[in-house]
Amino acid sequence: MAAGQQQAGGVGPLSGVRVVELASVIMAPYAAQQLGDLGADVIKVEPPAGDMTRHYPPTRNPGMGALTLNLNRNKRSVVVDLKAPGGREALLDLLATADVFLTNVRPQALARLGLGYEEVAAANSGLVYLNAQGFRSDSALGGHAAYDDIVQAASGLVWLNEQVSGVPYFVPTVLADKICGLVIVQSALAALHHRDRTGQGQHVEVPMADTMLAFNLVEHLAAATLDPPEGPIGYRRALSSQRTASRTADGWMCILPYSDRNWRDFFAFVGRPELADEPRFASLPERARNVDELYALVAELTVHHTNAEWQSFCDSASIPAAPVLSLDEAANSDYAVEGELLKTVEHPTEGGYYLIGQPVRYWATPAGLHRHCPALGEHTEEVFAEIGRSPAA
Repeated sequence: MAAGQQQAGGVGPLSGVRVVELASVIMAPYAAQQLGDLGADVIKVEPPAGDMTRHYPPTRNPGMGALTLNLNRNKRSVVVDLKAPGGREALLDLLATADVFLTNVRPQALARLGLGYEEVAAANSGLVYLNAQGFRSDSALGGHAAYDDIVQAASGLVWLNEQVSGVPYFVPTVLADKICGLVIVQSALAALHHRDRTGQGQHVEVPMADTMLAFNLVEHLAAATLDPPEGPIGYRRALSSQRTASRTADGWMCILPYSDRNWRDFFAFVGRPELADEPRFASLPERARNVDELYALVAELTVHHTNAEWQSFCDSASIPAAPVLSLDEAANSDYAVEGELLKTVEHPTEGGYYLIGQPVRYWATPAGLHRHCPALGEHTEEVFAEIGRSPAA
């Protein structure tokens, strides 16, 4: 950030860092929200119609949809029409004051706008220029459009779901968007660290398909890790069709004995201690080889005790266990409430809304809410006045 420039971010660990976000939908705006939560001054550059998430229902007021209230908190909104005369120059002047430029506009579109890395770096050589899109820009797929569902399919995730259920379904959350958003944050921080040590900015690219494929292969490369492979790709425990929550006498539980001691205690509790010496289940390698039979057996044994009885036993035996909660139950549980993971706050124009809390605790530099989601263009005049120019050319 330029010397003497007003600091408009928060007081978290990234206080003093300026991020310019040129992005829409979820992935990159989610990354910028994380940086804003950590205290960065995040300036969200929007077209005259605004980011499309502003218009997702429900809304109390136009342009302030429910999704945008959390996704675009801790940001300032400026409107710049990049297709209008002077729009590009206005953005370049803003980028000259920034530490990070974060965008999910496809590289081809950025090039047409005259906002490729070389052109932007000419205005600010120390800038971390971070673009994220579906596929690597130098690949044959580099110009293809992509959203979360496309990347789930292209990275093997939909195939993994089909192996378990027989149905090629999508994970019921925008998993690729959010994982890639977190990788964007990691990448920005690494590049900032390099810049702070060397003074050198750089171009960083986060391709979603590559990121999710690497993510999925962590455990699923499995026996295919070795060359030549000793078995097919896929982590057997995760792909077991029997890997489900367990029915209990009054509900559902996730009960996960892991060590030999855990399994001995588990089998003793259900009155089947001899199973601990059964060759198929006596050691971790054998349990892994016979995971379908093991999980099917667990399903037969858990139905004779209630959730409360299981939780009490598992806690006493140090066996990981938890009841199956709905998302609403999880968000409103005593644990979540005590940790302020979801709390009611008052927006200056939208009234009361639920704020998704910052899960990471920083004792010296706490992260959190320091600015509610802005209205479209709310800070256009303010931000451009800070850099000594009008938003118009």
